[in-house]
Amino acid sequence: MSVPKDDSEEKDILSEEECQVIDSISQLGSQWRLLVLYDLQHSEKRFNELKRSTGASSRTLSRVLDDLQELGYVNRRLEEDAPVATYYSLTTKGESLCPVFDELENWTREWAGESAADANPTD
Repeated sequence: MSVPKDDSEEKDILSEEECQVIDSISQLGSQWRLLVLYDLQHSEKRFNELKRSTGASSRTLSRVLDDLQELGYVNRRLEEDAPVATYYSLTTKGESLCPVFDELENWTREWAGESAADANPTD
């Protein structure tokens, strides 16, 4: 059996659907991106609110928000009235992830406390 030398060779082996799933996971796959998206699913938030709720450093959060905005998951809104504030919210694309988060919550409730033995009982 040959071992793929790099990701591009491995992608050639996968179907188009599998590649799309892997690409989606790579866009969303970081802990910080998922936390920010999950946190924004119920309301828009200011930078410091997101910083407190996610525990991310300012530098990390800034980078993640820039990435998510560039990828089309997050909107940035500047309120110029005193005090000046920047708000972040989900775009339509970002909101489309809410059912995915709901399913992950359901899955977690069902399986989070299970050990491998519990998940695969023997007769």
